[in-house]
Amino acid sequence: MSILSRYLLRTNLFLTMLTLTIGTGIYLLSDLFDRLDDFLGAGLGLKVILTYFAVKIPLIISQILPAVFLLSAVIQLCVMARDRELVALQAGGISFLRLARFFIIYALIWSAVQLGFSQVLGIYGEREASRIWKEQVRNREIDEVQLTNLWFTEHGRIIHLETLHPAAQKGSGITVYELTPDELSVQRVIRGKSFRADSSGWTLDGCDILIPGSYEVATSESIVLPIEQDVKAFSIVDPRGDPSRLPLWQLQDAIARLTESGSNVEALRTAWHMKLSYAFSLVTMALLALALITWRDSIYINVGTSLLLVFVFYTLFTVGGSLGENGIVPPLFAAWTANAFFSLSAIARLIYVSRARAA
Repeated sequence: MSILSRYLLRTNLFLTMLTLTIGTGIYLLSDLFDRLDDFLGAGLGLKVILTYFAVKIPLIISQILPAVFLLSAVIQLCVMARDRELVALQAGGISFLRLARFFIIYALIWSAVQLGFSQVLGIYGEREASRIWKEQVRNREIDEVQLTNLWFTEHGRIIHLETLHPAAQKGSGITVYELTPDELSVQRVIRGKSFRADSSGWTLDGCDILIPGSYEVATSESIVLPIEQDVKAFSIVDPRGDPSRLPLWQLQDAIARLTESGSNVEALRTAWHMKLSYAFSLVTMALLALALITWRDSIYINVGTSLLLVFVFYTLFTVGGSLGENGIVPPLFAAWTANAFFSLSAIARLIYVSRARAA
């Protein structure tokens, strides 16, 4: 590593850690003021309260890291411009492109850090914080999720569930349409009052059996069908749930399983792309910082502009995610539009400045 790279790295790490500490502290204080009355009202001790906020720190870091990185890079470049260090580097034969290459590579490393925090420590911390909040503060078990009106297909069957408790692997009101081998018509319809699932299949209780071809109707107290669908996977598509709580690799596996079963996975695909897109946003922030320093070298103007750009970026990112989850736009477009817009705009600015200086 060159002397310049070590200098840039040391300075940025100091500014990033300082900004990250301040940002995390503000976030925790805001959350503390918002939830302290609930904790005290539930009669919880200091240990539980401290544990709740401690496990949230990795998630907080992963959420605010792009904004923190942009602010630290902007401050660093503005200070270098104020102290004439950028002019000295250019006079010494070190081009702005070399400086830009360092920040882009550096941002890619931070992207990997953000992805690790969000998909490992962040998800664990969020689950633990949610458990503490729901079980100890709200006195509600996480496993009380109930889903309604679910459809899926499997091995020549179309299955409709009226209600499902994924954690208990049981539910009520099930209708199974068994198709003919060519899957062009229904050869049998089974309606059950209740059902339960295990490794050997699904057991339907209180069944009515209809044969459409002959109009025969029969009843059975219990029928076991070789259905392989994992009912716990349906908790992922709970409309009240948050797909981002699944790690990236588990989310990909869930998408594959639910796609095979015929379920709508647009929201999950969007969430999967948004995880990668949000990690890559640190590269976008590096490009924005480099573009801003070519526009103004005032630390006050650039910090204010950075905060405005972060707000606009998060707005576009959130709106795009909502559109993708509702199937209005493709998941890939929904997740990457904000990054593409800001990255291409910053690159265009850098190219323009480079050509102007060369001329």
